[in-house]
Amino acid sequence: MLPVNRIRTQPRASRSWFSGMDYSDSRRKPHYLAKVLMVAVLTAICIIILKQSGHSGPSPFSRHEPGITHVLVTGGAGYIGSHATLRLLKDKYRVTIVDNLSRGNLGAVKVLQEQFPEPGRLQFIYADLGDAKAVNQIFAENAFDAVMHFAAVAYVGESTLDPLRYYHNITSNTLVVLEAMAAHGVKTLIYSSTCATYGQPEKMPITEETTQAPINPYGKAKKMAEDIILDFSKNNNMAVMILRYFNVIGSDPEGRLGEAPRPELREHGRISGACFDAALGIIPGLKVKGTDYSTEDGTCIRDYIDVTDLVDAHVKALNNARPKKVGIYNVGTGKGRSVREFVEACKKATGVEIKVEYLSRRPGDYAEVYSNPSKINRELNWSAQYTDLEQSLRVAWRWQKAHQNGYGSPLAMDS
Repeated sequence: MLPVNRIRTQPRASRSWFSGMDYSDSRRKPHYLAKVLMVAVLTAICIIILKQSGHSGPSPFSRHEPGITHVLVTGGAGYIGSHATLRLLKDKYRVTIVDNLSRGNLGAVKVLQEQFPEPGRLQFIYADLGDAKAVNQIFAENAFDAVMHFAAVAYVGESTLDPLRYYHNITSNTLVVLEAMAAHGVKTLIYSSTCATYGQPEKMPITEETTQAPINPYGKAKKMAEDIILDFSKNNNMAVMILRYFNVIGSDPEGRLGEAPRPELREHGRISGACFDAALGIIPGLKVKGTDYSTEDGTCIRDYIDVTDLVDAHVKALNNARPKKVGIYNVGTGKGRSVREFVEACKKATGVEIKVEYLSRRPGDYAEVYSNPSKINRELNWSAQYTDLEQSLRVAWRWQKAHQNGYGSPLAMDS
């Protein structure tokens, strides 16, 4: 496996790939097709290089070493997965990222490789977790000590429009990962779950004992995956940690990583991304869906957790994972903030008077969700440290302003 920092392709593509094309102009069609063909060829070459090994001897990733914990991070090219990988590498873990780049970005992997270029620290494998044969080969060729399973499509609105994709991507793919873990003796799993498994509880705040009654395909698919994990863990000595986290915001305080969703997914993305797009003028304004909920100001109430705190919870969960033990934890601040409050904080963080349009509710949403994080505080000695909403948005805004094209083309790396 070639280290990622040795891979070279053409310079990153601009936003013009996604907008401003006049498909009715036949004179431009050959030029456009040539561009598409060029990107396809470069992508294929990149993937082939990524999948081939450039080492003449055994890879350090293929053997267990005393004192080194090798973690497989699925979805490690994505927003949360890349931040988790950064933290693991800082803490001296060995990391293998597996990602199909459907939502992640190879540019984030490059940033990580540049930060930690030493041999045996980080490798990237391009693969789809729905391909059981490929996943089994990855486990056969690598000596994993633990799995952090982030890989998932994760938009509530999108899940109501395309539910089958969510059940395949979340539930079925988790089953594939578990089967590979069982076949190759990997006994530790840290599972990235969500508060969406609770649905709309009658009582707040949410504890780990709150009944799980999800109301959208995203939450249902995650709960099914949890059930599979729990059933499987009953008859073996697995160490399982399930983290149900709330609305994630923020970015790396040192500005190395951020959130870079694909343009076509902005409609379904996080409210922070929409706020930043509006502040940058990418979209004309912010659309707030739902103003008639039974909350103080009529908008939804959510628990916003900074991504730096979230990955700290994952590392603490990994450090406290024990054979034959299952830990289930809410990861949130314990404080609910309304969407209107969020928008005002975003205006202050960006310094832009963002135009706001209020619309009808989004299908599958719920009025009020915030956590009681006392269990994770008590058992893992974890509590949220980055609780200033405006400050978290200000940090993320700095990255967005400096990376208005994100990491560039999702499949490209700078030369």
